[in-house]
Amino acid sequence: MTAVRPSSDHPATAAQSPASHGLHGGALALVFFGLLLAMFISSLSETIASTALPTIVGDLNGVEIMQWVSTAYILTSTLTMPVYGKLGDLIGRKRLLMTALGLYAAGKVLCGLAVNMEMLIGGRLISGLGGGGLIILSQEALSDVVPPRKLGTYMGIIGAVFAVSNVLGPVMGGWFVQVTGWRGIFWFTVPVALLAVAVLGFTLPKDEKPFGRTPLDWPGMMAMTVAVTSLVLAMAWGGTLVPWGSLPFMGLVALAVGAAVVFVLIERQFAEPIIPVGLFRNPNFVLCSATGLLLNISFMGALNYLPTYFQIVDNLAPEVAGLVCTATSAGILITSTASGWIASKTGRCKPMLIAMCVVSAVGLFLLSRLEVHTALWVPVLYLFVLGFGMGLGMQLLVLVVQNEFPHAMVGTATAANNFFRQIGASVGTALVGALFTMRLTADVAANISHMDNLSLAALTPQVVDKLPAATQMVIAQGYSDALLPLLLWFVPLMLACLIMMLFLKNHALATTINHGGAGKRSSGRRGHVD
Repeated sequence: MTAVRPSSDHPATAAQSPASHGLHGGALALVFFGLLLAMFISSLSETIASTALPTIVGDLNGVEIMQWVSTAYILTSTLTMPVYGKLGDLIGRKRLLMTALGLYAAGKVLCGLAVNMEMLIGGRLISGLGGGGLIILSQEALSDVVPPRKLGTYMGIIGAVFAVSNVLGPVMGGWFVQVTGWRGIFWFTVPVALLAVAVLGFTLPKDEKPFGRTPLDWPGMMAMTVAVTSLVLAMAWGGTLVPWGSLPFMGLVALAVGAAVVFVLIERQFAEPIIPVGLFRNPNFVLCSATGLLLNISFMGALNYLPTYFQIVDNLAPEVAGLVCTATSAGILITSTASGWIASKTGRCKPMLIAMCVVSAVGLFLLSRLEVHTALWVPVLYLFVLGFGMGLGMQLLVLVVQNEFPHAMVGTATAANNFFRQIGASVGTALVGALFTMRLTADVAANISHMDNLSLAALTPQVVDKLPAATQMVIAQGYSDALLPLLLWFVPLMLACLIMMLFLKNHALATTINHGGAGKRSSGRRGHVD
């Protein structure tokens, strides 16, 4: 398929041309509340299941494929994110956001009805098809009504909402497991999603452009799907289902690389590519996207299995394990709010992004030094340090990208940046899951095979609690030895992020919505804003 290419970095059309001053007062408050609700349920849906995951996979007899409960959602949300972003620029956000919420709720219904791991993972795949649009479309819609200079404060509030959802999620997940059963976790999010549909239906402006007048980049979507899926499968299966370096593993890697090359070639020719190649001519976009990718490899890879770790190793109840993990959220809550406010007041983000990399590296190093039955305040402190570091700049990466491009490209640029962050989350979750499972099997399976007829597939906190003390110690030590050393591997990644952030151009944040993009402005006029 061929089409006339548009000029350089700009899409051929834009969905909206908002007033440069944006919304104010009650109108802005209503829109912001609706968007926060959509982002809140997207974030909550991930954290609320974390403490219940050992119970869920034990009940459905699938510890060996446990990582796919998280990976399935991340994979489909990653694939759909650039599509939502591009379509948001072309036809508007409202209809897409309603569709995304509907798919998200449908997937949760399937998860609540799951009778086996395959059905549960299928539900996660469907909810991910919608989840890929919730945060990205909400961020785009907010940029339609708030200029970048003021957007820093709102980004700080968004970071605080994510932190609150991270606090509530594990606690609520533990409560559901103890009181209603794990299925209540998924049923709970359905009415919340429907409430978000109602609120946004009344608050979001009507889309101005009809659907179907712009050709979609189907070839690019297919190539991207093959590339991302092959990469995630290679990371998830490597060392478990297929040996590292084996022909199937190398075949998946080669397929991922080949599909990525085809994707780039398609994007260079298509009239409305979902990820325009011109984005990569902007150094700040490249630096922020690469940093976001490595950041999410580290953050998601570290946090996904810690609730299970605390239940198995420290014999904590699900809700208590969730409370321990909320220390990360507390750190994020403090620094994301403060850093967003500082960015709005000063118009600068670079110092906080540099500090994020340093503090987060310290937090990951400390977590890698945990030992079996360490005093509870120690992991709480270490998790707080990690969250404190992540909150310093996690939301500001998106703000920098949005500030680099004209408003007509905000959706595409934001989605592309989040796409690479989600790639990091996919790789981090799948890779840590595969390595953790491989190491756990090697350390524990041989020792428990003759104990109590226990299968690794049925290794849940409830089962472990009933085992003899000696067996519990073997399992706890195996969990610790399998997981914690992996966290140390993320420290060099954070140092690489630090180097990249040192090269970031410190462009001032624009004061209008319809700005021309900081990447087009002269970086030599320090402090200049539109």
